[in-house]
Amino acid sequence: MPEIDPVFPRAWLEFVDPADAGQVFRCDLTWLTSSWTCIFGNGCQGIYSESPDAGCCALGAHFADADDEERVAGWVDKLDDDLWQNRQLALTAKGKLSRKRWTELEDGERKTRVVESAAGRACIFHNGRDFAGGYGCALHALALRDGVHFVETKPDVCWQLPIRRTFRDVERADGTTYQEISIGEYERSGWGPGGHDLDWYCSGNTEAHVGAEPVYLSNATELIALMGQQAYDVLAAGCERHLRSRSMLALHPASTQK
Repeated sequence: MPEIDPVFPRAWLEFVDPADAGQVFRCDLTWLTSSWTCIFGNGCQGIYSESPDAGCCALGAHFADADDEERVAGWVDKLDDDLWQNRQLALTAKGKLSRKRWTELEDGERKTRVVESAAGRACIFHNGRDFAGGYGCALHALALRDGVHFVETKPDVCWQLPIRRTFRDVERADGTTYQEISIGEYERSGWGPGGHDLDWYCSGNTEAHVGAEPVYLSNATELIALMGQQAYDVLAAGCERHLRSRSMLALHPASTQK
């Protein structure tokens, strides 16, 4: 099935953050009420054809900031060989886990290391299909084992994608200002110039719009982490009203072109 053009009419909801009057949320209702769902391991073709089993993990994950890296590092320390196929690649000659062995710099920015392994070229935390501990992200597997949500264990970019949060400062006509926080679809363009070179991408692909629930429900934990509970409650109510309106603007084209 086709990948749709991301330029189409969308409905947006704007509201003041209940927890901070200096912030205004701008949320893409068309995306958040779509039927997109992650199909990793169930039809995902991978962003690069040479690493189809790696999904969007082929590039590794850039850390949002030092706090993001420190949080992830605490969970990495809990990974063992049963959960992490490439753990040996992160050990020093003395057999000790080293952050220098599972991170790297790319254009001056810190990220998880990309390695060539039995799982192909991908993030060092990616486990191949043949791994006894389970296919996919080792940090995701750790979350399942320890009974926590993967929002806690994985780098920010990994659990946010393909939801995108952006910030901008807005000045009103009266000279007052506020911070606008947009919550929307992480389209190809969000990856920068290289986004258009990806061999396959899910957010606008009909193959991934097969979820049993709309995004605002299936990804509620992620949205709460991005917005806060109070703001999410306002968003959820707005999404419900929007769906009930039966407006064509409520429909993401990829959710309707099955």
